[in-house]
Amino acid sequence: MNSSSPLPTITRASPVTPVTAGSRFFPKSSTTANILSPPFPGQISSGDPVRASVAHLLVRAYTLPCSTAAQAFSQLVQHTARFQLALDVLLPLLNSSADLAQRILASFILYSMYAPHPISLNPFKSALFATFVKERGYATKIAAEGSFSDSEQLVWVLWKILKGDGNDIGPYSPSTLARSPLLPELRASNLILDEENFSETNTSEPAISAISSPQGDSEAQMYTAKSRPSPVAQTVEGQVTPEEDEKNERIAQAMKLLLAARERVLTLTEQRILTPLISSLTSPTMITSMDLPPVVAHNSNLAYQLCMALLTSTSSNIQSQGPSAYLDVLKQLPPTLPSFDLLVRLLQDTSTTIDPVTGGRTTIADLVRVDVLGRFIHESIKWLENAEREERQGLVSDDRFAKGVQNFCRFYSSLLRLGIMDADSDTDTTEMVHFVLRNSRFEEATALYRVLAAGRF
Repeated sequence: MNSSSPLPTITRASPVTPVTAGSRFFPKSSTTANILSPPFPGQISSGDPVRASVAHLLVRAYTLPCSTAAQAFSQLVQHTARFQLALDVLLPLLNSSADLAQRILASFILYSMYAPHPISLNPFKSALFATFVKERGYATKIAAEGSFSDSEQLVWVLWKILKGDGNDIGPYSPSTLARSPLLPELRASNLILDEENFSETNTSEPAISAISSPQGDSEAQMYTAKSRPSPVAQTVEGQVTPEEDEKNERIAQAMKLLLAARERVLTLTEQRILTPLISSLTSPTMITSMDLPPVVAHNSNLAYQLCMALLTSTSSNIQSQGPSAYLDVLKQLPPTLPSFDLLVRLLQDTSTTIDPVTGGRTTIADLVRVDVLGRFIHESIKWLENAEREERQGLVSDDRFAKGVQNFCRFYSSLLRLGIMDADSDTDTTEMVHFVLRNSRFEEATALYRVLAAGRF
C-alpha cells in the first residue's frame, strides 16, 4: 500500500557538501556524547573525526530533508566503513529512547544505504521490522487505552520503508515527520505488513551478523533471526477488513497525488482520483498551511477544493487554531494568475463556515472578503513594487513586473464588475488609485483609473 507523508512543503534534497563536527552547519552539542559512545563492542574510537561528524549529523540534521541527511552520511563515510558504523551508531540509536526525530533519521539512513536495491536485500530489514513490531504493539496498546503513543509517526515511517516506499519520505525532515498528525487510517493499529516477507526477524532480540569479505569490505553477508509477533499485533491484524484496506489504499494514493500537486500540474485523470478524497485528507487534516502556495501555483482548481474543505472542516485539529493559518497564507500569495483565479472563486463561494473572530456562522466569501482581500491587495502592490525595483537594478531580466501590473489591474477590474469592491468607497480604492497612477504607462492601469475616477467624481 502506498502512502505519502502529510507534511509541510520541503524542497527535495540537493547535493550536500560534506561537513565535519563543529562546523557552522552542525555545531558541537553536549547531547552528541550519547551517540558517540553507544554501548556496543567493536565501536570506532570516539576520537575518530568521521565518527564525530556522523554523530553531529545525527544530532543536528533532523531539521533537514531525510534524503539530504542520508546523502551527507554517504559522503562523510567511506563505502567500506558504512555497515560497521551503522551497526555501532545507527542501530543503537534506532532502538534507544532518543528523540523521535533522531530515531526516524536513523531508520531512513539504514534504508537509504541500500535504497537502490529492493528492501528484501537490505541487511537491516530484520532490525527495522523488529522495531516496527515492537513499537506498533506498544502504540496499539496505548491506543486501546484511549491515548496516543509518541512513536506512532515512527511506526508509520518504518511501515513505509518496509513496504518499499521509503523514497516518499525523502523530501521531509525527521522533525516534520515526528510532529505531523496521522489520519486514523494510518494509525499504528491499521498498518499491516506481510509477516512472511520478514520471516527472518526476531521481534525481541534482533541480530545481524556480518561476514567481512577478503577485501575487507564489512558489508552484511548474512543475518538470521526468527519472528514472533505479539498477541496484540495478531489481534489487530484480524480486525482489518479488505474494504478498509482498499479504502486505505485509495487514501494513500490520494496523499501521493497531493504531494505531486505541489511540484507539477496534475493530469485530468489524477485530479479525478484526488478530488473525491479531499474531504478524507482534511478531516483530520493532513495538509499544513505551507502546502497551499505550491499547490496554488501548479493546480489552482485543486487549491480551491482544498481551501473549501479546510475552511469548512469541523475537524478538531483544524478548529483548534481556526482557519486563520490558511487565511494568512492566502494574504501572502504572489500576484499571479493562479492566485487571482483562486481568490475570485473563494470570494463568490457561499459555503458556510465558522467566523474565527465571533465564532458565529458566516460564508467563505464574506470571510475572505473581510480577512484576506484588503491585505492581499496591499501585499500584491508591495510585491510588484519590489519586482520593479529589481528590474531597474538589473537583478531580473524577465517581464514579471509588466505582466504582474497588467494582470493585477484586470483582477481588480473583475472585482469591481462582480460588485466585490466598490468604486465609490475611498476605503476600498485609495491604495489602488495611487498604484494605477504610478503605473499609468500601462493600458490596463489607465483603463482601471478611469473606472475608479468615475466612481469618485
